[in-house]
Amino acid sequence: MRSMLILFFACLAACVHQEAGVTELSYASPYSPGHPFSRADITWMQWVEQQSGGTLRVKPFWGGTLLSSEHSMIELRHGVADIGLITPIYARGGTHLIRAQAGFYVDMDTFEQQTTLYRCMAAAHPQFARELHGLVTLAVQGGNLPGIVTRERAVRSLEDLRGLRLRAPSELLPVLEHLGADPVDMPMGEVYSALAKGVLDGVLAPADTLRSLHFAEVASYFNTIKIPRGAYAARAMGSKRWSSLTAEHRALLERSTAVWEAALAREIKLAEEAGFAAGVAKGVEFHDISPEDQAAFDRVYAQDGEARARQLDRFGIDGLAVFRDARAFAQQLDKSNRSTCMREQHEPTA
Repeated sequence: MRSMLILFFACLAACVHQEAGVTELSYASPYSPGHPFSRADITWMQWVEQQSGGTLRVKPFWGGTLLSSEHSMIELRHGVADIGLITPIYARGGTHLIRAQAGFYVDMDTFEQQTTLYRCMAAAHPQFARELHGLVTLAVQGGNLPGIVTRERAVRSLEDLRGLRLRAPSELLPVLEHLGADPVDMPMGEVYSALAKGVLDGVLAPADTLRSLHFAEVASYFNTIKIPRGAYAARAMGSKRWSSLTAEHRALLERSTAVWEAALAREIKLAEEAGFAAGVAKGVEFHDISPEDQAAFDRVYAQDGEARARQLDRFGIDGLAVFRDARAFAQQLDKSNRSTCMREQHEPTA
């Protein structure tokens, strides 16, 4: 049934009537129009239409009606949609390095630092492009740093993690195991119910989820430990569709990358502020962690990142070289979040 619906919407997207002189592109996202990611997407769409003088328009398909979350990269390559939101760090296969590099971001606290570091690594290592074959990256995305949301037990120190059953992204499971927690990986959409039922003791998530995913309704505590967050190519276009565009429209989309990423950074920050406010309103207790525990967490995170990098050898990927470059690039970042590894302009890459 799912496949039939995808084919139906793909036909619908391809067969829409287009005005003479106007190119319409379909954009697919699993989120609703009101989600912070989608608000940034809409800002980008409006900019593209305005800057093109109406000759390039983007028609959105929200709520997963056109692309599936798990197969979006494959579906884009085959033209199910022209442009879409992708999450290669969660892909089940074919993105080994992109998944692993999400654990290389210690000390990268801001959206700008995260996206710059990603581009540094991608520019230096062709394996990134190989894993994104058939796609043109239009925007790279970072995010708010996760904290620790817990249901009934406050976390005030790393010792308090022992025995807690916590939902966490896959790159953080070994880190939490090392610290004595009982981590699990499950879809974020299932976490609210699991917290409400007591199946989970908590979740590693940024403060924006206190509002956006209503975690403030089923959890009582939030620890503001700084858990690194990786960046990844998050908006992409199929290479075949890209090649079919005029040179003028391709140049416009290249310029739009900076606009899209700025909108994402802005919406993500606003969502974080709204999340903290919602937590306060719902009576969530906020706790900090000591500098010593933060430093200890960072050491474990870095050690695990290096271990993950070494494990890429079995796929014929020199992950350790990428990890070492990530550390070197991170040290080059100046206060403007620019690095000597970067080109002067954002350029979508195939």
